[in-house]
Amino acid sequence: MDMNLIMKQAQQFQERLARMQEELAGRQVTSTVGGGMVSATVNGKNELVSLAIGPEAIDPQDPGMLQDLVVAAVNDAMRQAKEMAQAEMAKLTGGIKIPGLF
Repeated sequence: MDMNLIMKQAQQFQERLARMQEELAGRQVTSTVGGGMVSATVNGKNELVSLAIGPEAIDPQDPGMLQDLVVAAVNDAMRQAKEMAQAEMAKLTGGIKIPGLF
């Protein structure tokens, strides 16, 4: 096998991967739970970028409900962001899973 060709292909893959990661950082997914009481938005880098809490979710007598809604919204948004990243990675790798990339 031609090592120069392999190195060139590896470099091209790295460049495409870097572009994809930049693109994912700019994409966002939102999860809304509790009938719209709490919304969490996560970017493609799995960073929480916004959290919206409706006033109806703030019950001083039941702080546990708000905590549960926030956890559910954030976890669901992170799951969606991970799925989005995995789908983009599958396009890049042709479906081959490469450990450690996502």
